[in-house]
Amino acid sequence: MPDTFDAVFIGAGHNALACALHLAKKGWRVGLFEQAPVAGGAVKTGEYTLPGFRHDWAAMNLSLFAGSGFFKENAAELAGHGADFVPVSKPFASAFPDGKWCGVSTDMAETTARISGFSARDAETWGQLMHAFGTEAPHIFGLLGSPMQFRALAYFMFKTLRAKGLGGTLDMGRFLLQSPRQWLGQTFESPQVQAMLGAWGMHLDFAPDIAGGALFPYLEGMAGQAFGMALGKGGADTIITALVAAITARGGHVACNAPVSRILHRDGIATGVELADGRSITARRAVIAGVAPRALPRLTGGMTPAFDKAMTDFTRAPGTMMIHLALDGLPDWAAGAALKSFAYVHLAPSLDQMARTYAQAQAGLLPDEPILVVGQPTGQDPSRAPEGKHVLWLQVRMTPGTIKGDAKGEITATDWAEAAEPMAERALDILESYAPGTRAKILGRRIVTPKELEAENPNLVGGDQVCGSHHMAQHFLFRPARGHADGATPIKNLHLTGAAVWPGAGTGAGPGYLLARKLAGK
Repeated sequence: MPDTFDAVFIGAGHNALACALHLAKKGWRVGLFEQAPVAGGAVKTGEYTLPGFRHDWAAMNLSLFAGSGFFKENAAELAGHGADFVPVSKPFASAFPDGKWCGVSTDMAETTARISGFSARDAETWGQLMHAFGTEAPHIFGLLGSPMQFRALAYFMFKTLRAKGLGGTLDMGRFLLQSPRQWLGQTFESPQVQAMLGAWGMHLDFAPDIAGGALFPYLEGMAGQAFGMALGKGGADTIITALVAAITARGGHVACNAPVSRILHRDGIATGVELADGRSITARRAVIAGVAPRALPRLTGGMTPAFDKAMTDFTRAPGTMMIHLALDGLPDWAAGAALKSFAYVHLAPSLDQMARTYAQAQAGLLPDEPILVVGQPTGQDPSRAPEGKHVLWLQVRMTPGTIKGDAKGEITATDWAEAAEPMAERALDILESYAPGTRAKILGRRIVTPKELEAENPNLVGGDQVCGSHHMAQHFLFRPARGHADGATPIKNLHLTGAAVWPGAGTGAGPGYLLARKLAGK
């Protein structure tokens, strides 16, 4: 293996891989060193229950990647290395305790008919939002894809003001500051429609009353209607396998089981890394750390007191517990068989319940009624399981990384090793109440606690799958810290990438792609 590269990467998550491929295309020699047995970080797939049943470890929805600027630029190359997607026309739905459900599909008439069952006015509002989405989307996606630098923001604001005028620009700013409950309550009258959309805020650490969270229920609703969802053919790791192959084909090197113990620097300039086995790897132009912010002071030995404190103080979101199930058949939903055709079914019955669950997890309590995101990928992609069989992907949101107690007063354990089984049973009880008979279909199961998520991937601190809270004080110009939203650090040629850097979490590879374009001069 070479011991000198233009860019050396710590970690091989999808952001690091995207950054490395872009640089390799520009002629950089890249080397990635990953502590885990496989590349991909939280985007990986494996047979975690029984042979032949392929489960996505954490990330399942690849819509952001499939629609990203990075993928559009590299689609042909990645497809040539096997990247393949399954388009989903029925992306998400919510089931409710009274046996009703509401869902979004790419068939506008179908969606509005379903919403009108709860509120005719809300169905009309939905149509109006979708009609305006084509006009609003360029501004929102332009912001989310823009570098968080004053010059870039000034240019964005100039374009927005010219297109929307002062009033329209201020309205957009107000919307970006709203909480999910504020926007949903002002926009829709049905509590069920509000809950169906509000569940998306919980994916990204935005409980109903958190300022700045309105954007995500809006975007997921509109994008689900307009584009559906994209899953990875055979598993989410289809993009990882293709990225690694593309980098390798361009002369790059991806090494797994290769943890980095130290970032080497001299006179304020990063020069390379030292691996845990003692080998030194030289970086001619850049060291790119795909790590949790708190790891940087340890790896460097310290930079500046202010920056080190900002990295150490970086706030994580609540944790997640995953339950992977191998099933004899898809759940028989009490609300109706039509739910089997949706990629996601949210069991999050009200905004009040979501707010309570979030507050309990933030307080270190096991929630009495956790939110469940029920992923049914084999309903869309049968290749993930033996013929006639299925996998179920359960996210239990939210759960505390460190347990201080149980909001329901039933689970006495405060160690995840002992609390995992009873907490999983609580989640499965909820699923069973919405889909009776599901337990009898279970052929195998694997519980992944927040502690195990972090042990397997140190970036997921406390099981936080979004690698840090996205609340306003830690987002946009402040992600991960003021003056460093482009991944820059006080050490020259040392850069941070991954979900802890703007534009944050998700599979869109934005942090890696923006950094690569900056380093390569586009």
